[in-house]
Amino acid sequence: MSNGDIFVGETIGTAILILFGAGVCAAVTLRYSKARASGWVVIAFGWGFGVLAGAYTAAPLSGGHLNPAVTLGIAVDTGEWGTVWVYVLGQFAGAVIGALLCYLTYFAQFQANARGTGTGTTEGAADEPVPTLGVFSTIPEIRNPVANLVTEIIATVALVLPILAFGLTEGLGESGTLVLIVSLLVVGIGLSLGGPTGYAINPARDLGPRLVHTFLPIPNKGTSDWSYAWIPVAGPLIGGALAGVVYNAAF
Repeated sequence: MSNGDIFVGETIGTAILILFGAGVCAAVTLRYSKARASGWVVIAFGWGFGVLAGAYTAAPLSGGHLNPAVTLGIAVDTGEWGTVWVYVLGQFAGAVIGALLCYLTYFAQFQANARGTGTGTTEGAADEPVPTLGVFSTIPEIRNPVANLVTEIIATVALVLPILAFGLTEGLGESGTLVLIVSLLVVGIGLSLGGPTGYAINPARDLGPRLVHTFLPIPNKGTSDWSYAWIPVAGPLIGGALAGVVYNAAF
């Protein structure tokens, strides 16, 4: 694979991932969405389908990492670092594009969310705007930096270590089912481990859209919470590296 193919594949694949993932968060969160308040299970499957669509699309060009933690884990295991920077650049570029596409898709809902519904407890009053950061990036349910960091490390190991181990199953990649299995793994992580922090498990998935949230002209959008932003970057990178070390030592 050439550097150009890797960059294009990761950009397109990650953009699709974030479009689906941020899109399902917008669908569940924003006012006047037909899927509003449909719940965590919908969000977990939406992100899983995003992995499915993005990774299958990117696979012929780049292998479909879509995640710096996955790229790092593979590099730690194999010792091949030459293309890591190309993967990571493509992933961050794709995350920004995907977040922008989500904003355009739900543009009317973002505007209506800022205005409120006009059906508050006081006659004629508008409900408070729904915070929009959760559409783009993760927010901890309980803000505890150490606990949040540990959660992200554990959840990322639970992602990257199985991905590396799946490669040992003969024919799984050749049959075309490897990406499907990984997408189901992401759904499982969301359902089982996503409660504390919203399971970033991917630095590009969190940081790219957080940048977009910061600069987009979303009315009454609330904070972009940059004091927390290091955790969904550092945690997954540590987890990805640990997964690579464990896999290299054990398998």
